[in-house]
Amino acid sequence: MEGLLQRLHAGDPRAIARAITMMEAGGPAAANLHRALLPSTGAALTVGFTGPPGAGKSTLIDAFVAELRKSGRTVAVAAVDPSSPLSGGAVLGDRIRMGQHTEDPGVFIRSIASRGHLGGLNESIQPIVDVLDVAGRDVIVIETVGAGQSEVDIVEVADVRVVVNAPGLGDDVQAIKAGILEIASILVVNKADLPLAARTVRQLRSMLALRRENDRNVPVIETVASSAQGVAGLLETVLNLAPLTPEQRRARRRARVHRLVAEAAAAEVRRRIMRQNDEALLAALACVEAGELTVEAAARALAAHDREHAPAPSQQITISRQDESVT
Repeated sequence: MEGLLQRLHAGDPRAIARAITMMEAGGPAAANLHRALLPSTGAALTVGFTGPPGAGKSTLIDAFVAELRKSGRTVAVAAVDPSSPLSGGAVLGDRIRMGQHTEDPGVFIRSIASRGHLGGLNESIQPIVDVLDVAGRDVIVIETVGAGQSEVDIVEVADVRVVVNAPGLGDDVQAIKAGILEIASILVVNKADLPLAARTVRQLRSMLALRRENDRNVPVIETVASSAQGVAGLLETVLNLAPLTPEQRRARRRARVHRLVAEAAAAEVRRRIMRQNDEALLAALACVEAGELTVEAAARALAAHDREHAPAPSQQITISRQDESVT
């Protein structure tokens, strides 16, 4: 473990790859490694790219990474790909599109299988980001699967969220619908050389005009990723939105740790309740089936029962229909 940590801090690509594999596999070894990494995290800027399939996210990221390298910044790309139906691994499509950077030691690219996780990411994405952070990469770029309007997990991981759109991918109603557009720090209309680009820009600005006044100030940027048009402006906008002060970085880091602990707590409670098979569980399930207890109230009751090891298995759960509390 100590040797791996030292190599990670030195930015060794093989150590980075090994640590990411450990995080994807999970288990006690991954948990212990992540614990050792956390005190050294918080230096990297994390930029998330999301949007519908066909918007050109991978090509835009390729041009964005090239612009970052021009500025002398080191980069890591975590591209979340659909899982192979045969191996369960990543399809690796994004690594093919970013092939020009494979020989650059200042760029590390890793395809990560979504493994069926909803929200456009992988459930181990935050520990993976922490690995890349500790490895000394200045900017970490995350690309989501591209599943559509449910890809909102990126808001919990990325400091700056870039939502990529393309002309002709949806009608006016689709552009205005709530979804991933609402989590954007920056809205990009890629393929801006196409005929419907100006219309798409107008649609996005119309959508922003319908939001609360404090939420309207989202930049709308036009790019042509294939020729790098507009990418320098995109990078400038990303850097302007990045949390710069130590207080901002600490607040962001604390929010990430808060989310990680909450997710781990939820997973642990779920495992315990699924293993539970006593009279308390049966009584709670019966009350839910009879309409005497909501699912949420039953969950709270069983979580409290598991935590306090009370009431005893021989006792029945008593329901107060007034507040649905469990005693």
